[in-house]
This record gives sequence, structure tokens and C-alpha cells, in this order.
Amino acid sequence: MSHNYESQRRDTYASFKDIQGIRLPKEAVIDFLFFIEELDADWVALEKALQKEGFRTRRDTDGETLVASYGPMPVTPEAIWVQERIATGIALKFDFYPDGWELAE
Repeated sequence: MSHNYESQRRDTYASFKDIQGIRLPKEAVIDFLFFIEELDADWVALEKALQKEGFRTRRDTDGETLVASYGPMPVTPEAIWVQERIATGIALKFDFYPDGWELAE
């Protein structure tokens, strides 16, 4: 089954509507989250591919999630979607699937 990027984009834009009234920074580091689908997925190759595109990576303590951080970057749905689309395209090639994004702490 192919990934539905349009649905993912709509979710990103909708998240900004959900937080109306909350003051967001103009710029921040954004963490894009990807969960492992196949046990033999290649973590190292995924991290290298993301790093090549300017993402910093780390494995979450749950052992099933890769965090790809980008920025500081503008905190707008447009800017976030651009990087989310790039990271998702890379992650899918390595059997990892998007699990949202958040402002880095």
C-alpha cells in the first residue's frame, strides 16, 4: 500500500488549527517521529540518509522510534510540512513510518 502524503499534510495543517490561541515560537527545532515497522529495518542506513539531508537523529528510549530533528526552522505548517515530507520519503524507504512531529524540548 502506498503512503498517503496528502492525508499526512492535512494532519500537519490541522494540528495548527487545534492549537489556536497557544503562543508558539517563531522558530524552533522540530522533532519528526518515525516508528519501525519491520524488525530487520536498517536503522543505520536510515540515520545516514536523514543526516545527509540535514536532520540530526537519535533513537528513542522505547527502542521502536527514530527521532529526526531539524532546525531551528520557522514554526509554520508550510515550513514543517516541507521537512516532514522529505523525512517521510526517506523513512519509508527503510521500513519506518511517520508518527507525527513535535517541538523539540
